[in-house]
Amino acid sequence: MCVESDGCEIEGCSSSDEVHTLSGRMSPGLKSNPDLHPCKPGQKFRAALLRCRSPVAAAGILSFGNVLNYMDRYTVAGVLLDIQKHFNVKDSEAGLLQTVFICSFMVAAPIFGYLGDRFNRKIILSCGIFFWSAVTLSSSFITKEYYWLFVLSRGLVGIGESSYSSISPTIIGDLFTNNTRTMMLSIFYFAIPLGSGLGYILGSSVKQAAGDWHWALRVSPVLGMTAGGLILFFVPEPKRGSADQLGGRLKARTPWVCDMKALAKNRSYVFTSLASAAVSFATGAFGMWIPQYLFRAQVVQKTVLPCNQEPCSIKDSLIFGAITCVTGFLGVLIGAAATRLCRQKTERADPLVCAVSMLGSAIFICLIFVAAKKSIVGAYICIFIGETLLFLNWAITADILMYVVIPTRRATAVALQSFTSHILGDAGSPYLIGLISEALQKSYAHSNLWKFLSLGYALMLCPFVIVLGGMFFLATALFFLDDREKAEKQLNQLSTSPSSVKVSE
Repeated sequence: MCVESDGCEIEGCSSSDEVHTLSGRMSPGLKSNPDLHPCKPGQKFRAALLRCRSPVAAAGILSFGNVLNYMDRYTVAGVLLDIQKHFNVKDSEAGLLQTVFICSFMVAAPIFGYLGDRFNRKIILSCGIFFWSAVTLSSSFITKEYYWLFVLSRGLVGIGESSYSSISPTIIGDLFTNNTRTMMLSIFYFAIPLGSGLGYILGSSVKQAAGDWHWALRVSPVLGMTAGGLILFFVPEPKRGSADQLGGRLKARTPWVCDMKALAKNRSYVFTSLASAAVSFATGAFGMWIPQYLFRAQVVQKTVLPCNQEPCSIKDSLIFGAITCVTGFLGVLIGAAATRLCRQKTERADPLVCAVSMLGSAIFICLIFVAAKKSIVGAYICIFIGETLLFLNWAITADILMYVVIPTRRATAVALQSFTSHILGDAGSPYLIGLISEALQKSYAHSNLWKFLSLGYALMLCPFVIVLGGMFFLATALFFLDDREKAEKQLNQLSTSPSSVKVSE
């Protein structure tokens, strides 16, 4: 492979070689001619960097960035007890941290979806990751008198992370296809529970080592800026639809109104988005409140003392973080394997596997609140099984979207799905759970038992929402084949006569 540079000849070039420009685009091979001169050392270095732009390396870097995205998001949850003590805030105000983050995230998502379908995606990704890293680092220096500023900083972080979550899956979708795409998306979405779990572990461990929770917010920004640099150098900008062998023939831009109308009529996409909202509702509420709930359970059982001053116990955050990492890996692995196996028996395997896993998860999540009253170990076992089943559908949901949405709409589709799942899911669930818990506590404000029970009653809303999500996946199974066939016909029309065929709504 050769790299087109400033008029220099790369060793080993031939007329049949592909040439990568420094912008990442492809051009025909260069033939040797007398005007070419040997490459300078700096140009050879850039050429060597571009040779590393393999699809697998790109998927790995994007997955690494996704780990950092979610690690930063849940570092705050890992030190939530300390934040409450430091700023002297109640449950509802603490829940507001995640709610403000998600609200800004979901509002920015459609904007980045629009940009991602029309402009250079890796530039947008890099700018987003640099932005949220800088804001997170700055927020660690906010003093206790300015809680509102700390809340605002989480909103700004949400804007930066929104760019990453909306656009990066579409690059993977344009680099791979079929079962390989399913596997790569599985790795990418495994980064969600891995990053979430590492957020708890990082926050708790750094706080313990430094004796100050502020240092927990100063590690992920450094790693984030590193990931931003890797994306700029090593992640290519594939043509939209290139994995479908239509990269040079697809219409590059479609009207935004047309995209929105088409997605609204896509029944599989709509029901999958509603199901994703149910998953987001549960994971958002659990991610924020389960460590607190288990800590209160142990206070009631008199195995630990209440936290009256900083630093608070880190054990539950560490255990929950480790469980989230392991269950995320198992869930994504089992989900990919189950889908591949079930595809041999039915073409509706993707939504059906998601539906079964959601309904099974609801059962074990209900059992958490029964077990926690007497056995913390039993509660952790139920969390382990319930989370594994819940995480099973993340990558499959993304794969469903790739099947039923044409490539030129995918960034918009991912962003809109993200907006829907957040506005109906974790944008409100942490705050809602905290609000219900706080309202129930008013009768017995100083009772440790009632603090534990009230939070448990509030969290019982989650399994009912998860069952609703399972129903939405079953509805998706009814329309999946028709919508997939429709998307394939649109692609065939575009490849046959791209200049005269309008993208169908």
